[in-house]
Amino acid sequence: MQPEFARVQASFERQGMMRHLGARLLRVELGLCELALPYSDKVTQQQDGFHGGAMGALADIAGGYAGLTVAPEGMEVVTAEYKINFFNSFQGGELRATGRVLKAGRRIIVTAAEVVHIDADGQQRACAMLQQTLVPVPKTY
Repeated sequence: MQPEFARVQASFERQGMMRHLGARLLRVELGLCELALPYSDKVTQQQDGFHGGAMGALADIAGGYAGLTVAPEGMEVVTAEYKINFFNSFQGGELRATGRVLKAGRRIIVTAAEVVHIDADGQQRACAMLQQTLVPVPKTY
């Protein structure tokens, strides 16, 4: 197992909200993290599509964990801010969020995360795009 994957997986397993929503960790590489979120009544809005809050949370976590892969050992990252654009909301299938590091500095890490919907036939369509600023902080556990 890659050290980046093990580091992210250990942190991901402590994410109570992601566990509650049924999110899965799919891929971790240096500067990259991909997550999946299946459709369920836990993640819908009033029109039965994926809720923007669920999309935002998934993108925030994917970008954050991409950033964690480049943070110094003994550090975690927290989100200082993000901006998200929503394109579409879909029903069924699952969401995939892929976070990528754009710039890794000592004081801030800038990432982007793309959210796509994958339907039962495997067709992918864009849902949202996020840009985020992370701040490395010492681990407290």
